[in-house]
Amino acid sequence: MIELPPDEINPDHLRAAFSCFPSGITAVCAVVDDQPAGMAASSFTSVSLDPALVSICIQNSSRTWRQLRSLLRLGVSVLASGQDEACRKLARPEGDRFQGVAWEKSSDGSVFIKGAAAWLNCGIHTVVPAGDHAIALLRVHALWCDEHVEPLVFHGSKFRTLAGA
Repeated sequence: MIELPPDEINPDHLRAAFSCFPSGITAVCAVVDDQPAGMAASSFTSVSLDPALVSICIQNSSRTWRQLRSLLRLGVSVLASGQDEACRKLARPEGDRFQGVAWEKSSDGSVFIKGAAAWLNCGIHTVVPAGDHAIALLRVHALWCDEHVEPLVFHGSKFRTLAGA
């Protein structure tokens, strides 16, 4: 355990500390100009049951978020164990993020990753500035889930699987 005074904490220290917390990974996607557009987001959190709200955090520098944030509907796919490669592709800064990734488009333009543990069809409720990120609160309008599908877990900068008790 390392203790650092506030004036010595830098982004590398923060990344190391934040990576101690395991998280699931989502794909946030929609059709933009007749093509799928999307990104991976590990900062997904359930927020409220009534109204149905979830949140994601996105870097302010994200070009993909600039494309997605003006759309009426977004597809949020909770990635499943074994979808590591799809996650890596969706996290790439350049290139065709959907090459080799199976996806499905809804009638409203939301895009979902096939084989994911859950799909949430969302609209943007509000966006809150938060330092070098934005917190997007998303209203869930429809959903599908399979509680038997294991989620993809990210911990210590590595993909992991859940272990049974």
